[in-house]
Amino acid sequence: MIFPIVLYGDPVLKKKAKEVAHGDESVVEFVENMFETMEAAQGVGLASPQVGQSLRIFIVDSTPMEENEEDGLRQAFINPVMLDEDGEPWSFEEGCLSIPGIREDVERKPMIRLKYFDEQWVEHEKEFDGLQARIIQHEYDHIEGILFTDYISSFKKRLLKGKLAKISKGETDAEYRVKIPR
Repeated sequence: MIFPIVLYGDPVLKKKAKEVAHGDESVVEFVENMFETMEAAQGVGLASPQVGQSLRIFIVDSTPMEENEEDGLRQAFINPVMLDEDGEPWSFEEGCLSIPGIREDVERKPMIRLKYFDEQWVEHEKEFDGLQARIIQHEYDHIEGILFTDYISSFKKRLLKGKLAKISKGETDAEYRVKIPR
């Protein structure tokens, strides 16, 4: 099932998401639906608040951004905990399915260490770097109620104010199903 993507301005995007009950078997189908939704929208990551569910779940598929497909990461992250972020921050242009048509440079640290469960409730603790770390940090921010626009300067935010207001009213040319904020 393809979910509509929640647009900028919806309060669910600014709330810290709740933990999923350990062992909840419904996450398997939910994660499958999230992957289907992300692929339909041609994204590389999707967090549950972006489909209207305030749960600590996000998915990543870095394959489209990798030089070699075998290097790609396709993974669900349930109840993740950021253990460490390390290295000299680097800037990269980010976008978001909930904020269609807007892309801005965001600085993030290049290496992270994360503890999480997969959709089968197997616990992992793993380090990620480069683009994979960046995608994970972006999606992790979503479950913390943080958007990439929160990192840009107040000057740039003022420049984007009109575009963001239009998105919050559903005025977008997104080529995927969207849910207009209440």
